[in-house]
Amino acid sequence: MQTFSIGDRKIGAGQPCFIIGEVAQAHDGSLNFAHSFIDSVANAGADAVKFQTHIAAAESSPDEQWRVRFSKQDDSRFDYWKRMEFTPEQWRGLKEHADSRGLGFLSSPFSLAAVELLSNIGIQVWKIASGEVRNSMLLDKIIATKLPVLLSSGMSSWKELEETVALLKQNEIPFLLMQCTSAYPCPPERIGLNLLNEMKDRFGCETGLSDHSGMIYPALAAATLGAKVVELHVTWDRTMFGPDAVASVTFAELKELVKAIRYTETMLTHPVNKEIEASNLEAMRKMFGQSLVAAKNLPAGVTLTAADLTSKKPQIGIPVAQYRNVLGSKTKRIITEGEFLQFTDIQK
Repeated sequence: MQTFSIGDRKIGAGQPCFIIGEVAQAHDGSLNFAHSFIDSVANAGADAVKFQTHIAAAESSPDEQWRVRFSKQDDSRFDYWKRMEFTPEQWRGLKEHADSRGLGFLSSPFSLAAVELLSNIGIQVWKIASGEVRNSMLLDKIIATKLPVLLSSGMSSWKELEETVALLKQNEIPFLLMQCTSAYPCPPERIGLNLLNEMKDRFGCETGLSDHSGMIYPALAAATLGAKVVELHVTWDRTMFGPDAVASVTFAELKELVKAIRYTETMLTHPVNKEIEASNLEAMRKMFGQSLVAAKNLPAGVTLTAADLTSKKPQIGIPVAQYRNVLGSKTKRIITEGEFLQFTDIQK
């Protein structure tokens, strides 16, 4: 299994789960908001921040059916994407900000021009969005950079994934395959956690989850199952404007997810030896264990029956676990009611 790096963080076999907070277009075209998102992702403890790089004229034509009005500010989605654009200098500033906060920086390109822009600012790993897996021109341009790829699978058939994975392998491009369901928000029945291991077996690569549920549970479950990358859309509040807000987690939830994944990883990487654990708790076992006690005054030489015995804490006499073995034994001395029995008090 391959391992590659974003900054000083390794991704892949034997590594902790790499957690990405995806801003996408939640900044709503505000550069200040975009920078604030970087700080919020960093403060939540994630490993990387991710954007989307849309250059409207380079990716859309007048024939596109999605060019509809969907906001009060923009006449069409083309105008919306136009408003989402940042200059190369602004993109560079965003990456430098992420670098300064110790975050990996990613952005999905949606055009050849976007690949060129991101290449120029020094991106280290490509995230290919689900809708671009069949974009041969974009793939060729990305492959030419020789940089690792996170490949999202949401809109692809097995055959399409096989063709793209074969292309990456042929060109010796390190990659990780992301299970993704293109539904916003995605219901639990369609998350597809089963596909993590199926993809791993089919393609001999590490896998991750690109989640759109708006919940932290799928990412935590995926990390527990061995996903090496989880990616979630993030927002300050799910009532904010934007196409992804309803399928996003808040920064408080992202922080809790990071904590939960790291806690789970600590549990998974520290297997417990049951015998050693039991021996280490011997003092506690005696404190909370019970011993056999005379239920009434017992003369010497009496044969013990169930009616003669009870048990009480702490374990300072014959452990109650020895109860069956003690039945039928004879007392060697007078034992008063409430007295703890010792092995020296009985004989078979």
